[in-house]
Amino acid sequence: MNNFFNLSEKRALVTGATRGLGKAMAEILIEYGAATVITGTSDLVNNVAGEIGAVAGIKGNFLDRKKLEAVYNEAIEKLNGAPDILINNAAIQRRAACENFTDQDWDDVIQVNLSSVFTMCKLAGKNMLEKGYGKIINVASLISFFGGYNIPAYAASKGGVAQITKSLSNAWAGRGINVNAIAPGYMATDMNEALISDEVRNKKILDRIPAGRWGTPDDVKGITVFLASSASDYINGAVIPVDGGYLGA
Repeated sequence: MNNFFNLSEKRALVTGATRGLGKAMAEILIEYGAATVITGTSDLVNNVAGEIGAVAGIKGNFLDRKKLEAVYNEAIEKLNGAPDILINNAAIQRRAACENFTDQDWDDVIQVNLSSVFTMCKLAGKNMLEKGYGKIINVASLISFFGGYNIPAYAASKGGVAQITKSLSNAWAGRGINVNAIAPGYMATDMNEALISDEVRNKKILDRIPAGRWGTPDDVKGITVFLASSASDYINGAVIPVDGGYLGA
């Protein structure tokens, strides 16, 4: 059974992996044997890469569409080959009342959270199609299913991640590439500090979660290994909630 989840001959690229969910996903890929490169927006990426045993850390600004291919090509160089596994986790958040939400914030969130996902999928997909094998894991959100409050760009971007996951799956499932998405629920990470510190919203959220707690980065490790390994070879176009039962409540 251990061989079912063995990633020892695989190469992986995880974006946005210096903290939180991305770091946890990179850690578990490494634990199960995948040679893994991570990306981040600051020099911290090198420290985290050393800490978790990644092959390398790559500093990259996903706000700049023109630089994404350079990030991907550097990952190929560090891995000595194209990735077999791609996890698109890089994301940003902007909060404001919808009537005051700026065009710049909209553009930034859509670029990082959605457009860069498509770009990275396209780059990796070309290599994976040549090999006839690949695992792409996009990070969606519970916000892929509902609208949230004061996060119009994030809601649009994560709805888009769910749909691009399905679209790419339709195109590539018959050609050896599994494209799926994880939809984390309310996770106790830096991105959600504003919600955690809001006593009213925090209580409303916890009251809705059957598991009775916020999620942690460790909670996404199991589904990550599953979707990255041969265990998920017949799973295509799925958007899988990891939410403590929130959507069912």
